[in-house]
Amino acid sequence: MLQSLRVCSRRTASRAFSRQADAAAGIEPTGPVRVRFAPSPTGMLHLGGLRTALFNYLLTRRYGGEFILRIEDTDQARLVPGAAEGIVQTLKWAGLSFDEGPGKGPDKYFQSQRGDIYRKHAQKLLDRGAAYRCFCSTSRLEALRTEQTAQGRAPAYDRHCAHLSLRQIDEKLRAGELYTVRMLSPSAEDSDAGRFYDIVHRAMNFRGPAGFDDAVLLKSDGQPTYHLANVVDDHLMRITHVLRGEEWLMSTPKHRALFNAFGWPAPHYAHLPLLMNPDGSKLSKRNDDGPVQRYIDDGYLPESLVNYTALLGWHPDTPQELFTLRQLEQSFSLAGLSRSKSVVSRERLDWLNRQHLRAALADPDKSAGLIQQARAEVAAVGGLEAASVRPETVATALRLAGDRLTFTKDLYNAVPFMFGDPALDTATAEQALMLVPHEFRVPILNAVERALASEVPESWAGFAKSVAATAPAPTKHVMMMLRFALTGERFGPKIPELLDALPVDSIKRRLRRAKAEIESR
Repeated sequence: MLQSLRVCSRRTASRAFSRQADAAAGIEPTGPVRVRFAPSPTGMLHLGGLRTALFNYLLTRRYGGEFILRIEDTDQARLVPGAAEGIVQTLKWAGLSFDEGPGKGPDKYFQSQRGDIYRKHAQKLLDRGAAYRCFCSTSRLEALRTEQTAQGRAPAYDRHCAHLSLRQIDEKLRAGELYTVRMLSPSAEDSDAGRFYDIVHRAMNFRGPAGFDDAVLLKSDGQPTYHLANVVDDHLMRITHVLRGEEWLMSTPKHRALFNAFGWPAPHYAHLPLLMNPDGSKLSKRNDDGPVQRYIDDGYLPESLVNYTALLGWHPDTPQELFTLRQLEQSFSLAGLSRSKSVVSRERLDWLNRQHLRAALADPDKSAGLIQQARAEVAAVGGLEAASVRPETVATALRLAGDRLTFTKDLYNAVPFMFGDPALDTATAEQALMLVPHEFRVPILNAVERALASEVPESWAGFAKSVAATAPAPTKHVMMMLRFALTGERFGPKIPELLDALPVDSIKRRLRRAKAEIESR
């Protein structure tokens, strides 16, 4: 009878095994690698999935080799129409180009198209005695599971069909009885499948009868389970390193036992820790911060989300936090992978988005596209005619908003005065005006008008101070009066930058409006 599975980490594994494994393990590849990202198309790509894809991609770009996209769609009941296409589009949006995958490469990359391959290999295991047919009905399996649970034991198959004679098997086959193909699990004493080195978790030792029961490899409808398809594909596609989520760590002894049963070498494994919510719960597809599409819809740049995702479980060997994809390709290492779970924080991501947005606006190759995007967003948010929103005004507004702008979609609300004269009769405008004593308001506006009537200064740096001398009024009141007239707000960009951003005729018009507003009271 199979015992329950128990995992012993590095602390409880034998010290000798740990030392030997640590010394023998070559963490960093010494040559080109072949890796795969193998999502199930059961919904939108999750942030954890993007991280897995990114780390696999970066490994090939750092050391050379091929990054393969494989769609694991054997569970047809859970498929979501369009999900596979969505995964491909999301990877493209993030800049993660695969070398082989759907529509690209010499192989079939949907597991649903590879059924004959899996059935052929299941037969090989049957011929070798490494697997057997199980004719147990669903009702018997459910009864067995109920009995074991009631006895406080972990549910496991009891090998009822492993002892059928060839005659019994032949009779059942002739009678047309349905069957599954189960793996004949080796014992812990006869197999090293449960003892391996994980690049992230280091020396692992799964105890019990090889750490697993006789898993189903081929279902009664002839379709493979994940375990069989995964191992067969990893071998046939010559995968050297498997970087995947920590939830698959418990299945690794099972997969290594299958590699052994086929007589194949197993790849190197690295199981990435879970992503967590701030409250300590696991991040899932159902969380707002789970699906990558949510970040895209919220307006994050691909550069910032990729940068942020890379830092969820990988630590560079420098204090650097801001990375381009190219810099990540040059810096990524397996030694930097962390065993600690990572907490997803929008605050850090927002900061990264502001930095990448500023860098993109300074890049001629990227700025034009961002300006056109922001132009459409300004028109939509502000209820303006698209033709009235000039690209040069948007470019100036983006520069003026600076680090205060997290998303281009927020541009209109950040600097609305760049797209039309401000309202001066609002509560906000009144608060700004109240900061300037009554006796200084009109004199300051008159002094500004006189200064602009003679000539427009080449630099606005000392403009407020020079106006203060002629008003006369304190410089701080001149600056607040200018802010009220030009923006209708209490806070905002520095006055010299604001004056430089607005056309002179717009400045003069706003001064007249402000004077009329004050005199009408």
